[in-house]
Amino acid sequence: MPAPAVAIIIGSLRKDSFNRQLAGAVQRLAGDRFAFRTLEIGELPLYNQDDDTDFPAAGLRFKQGIEQADALLFVTPEYNRSMPGVLKNAIDVASRPAGSTTFAGKRAGIIGTSPGMHGTVSSQQHLRNVLAAVDVAVLPQPEIAIQFKEGLLDTEGDVADERARRRLLSFLDRFEAWLR
Repeated sequence: MPAPAVAIIIGSLRKDSFNRQLAGAVQRLAGDRFAFRTLEIGELPLYNQDDDTDFPAAGLRFKQGIEQADALLFVTPEYNRSMPGVLKNAIDVASRPAGSTTFAGKRAGIIGTSPGMHGTVSSQQHLRNVLAAVDVAVLPQPEIAIQFKEGLLDTEGDVADERARRRLLSFLDRFEAWLR
């Protein structure tokens, strides 16, 4: 059976964001279990229903990337106890125009890291609510909300913290079994 095609959607626009770093580390940790492809959200216009009749090209490319994936992996920070606005906008774009959502029936995993003590717990809960509204089934456990701190990743960008590494491997095992 071929490796599931997993589209990674990173909820941060910053080039060297902690979550972009985590996404890279998780891809390396997973090895060849998944065929990962990152879908960038920085070029997406703000969703505007007026554009539904002439949908923006960046939005169409993003929707196509989701459609081509077997599953999704959201890697998101937490801003003000919620998901970043750019991530919510990306979901809004991909779920429009009405009746043409690209998310219906997809499966997803959510992980994230932030410097705050609780990692991305609130962000992930809000994201789960939004994904339920667009018919995405989210892996219920394990929840991976990591506090980003010195020593989490090594100089090559791999997971150096042994506890975080074990949790991420457990997540990858469950995600793989759930997708198959």
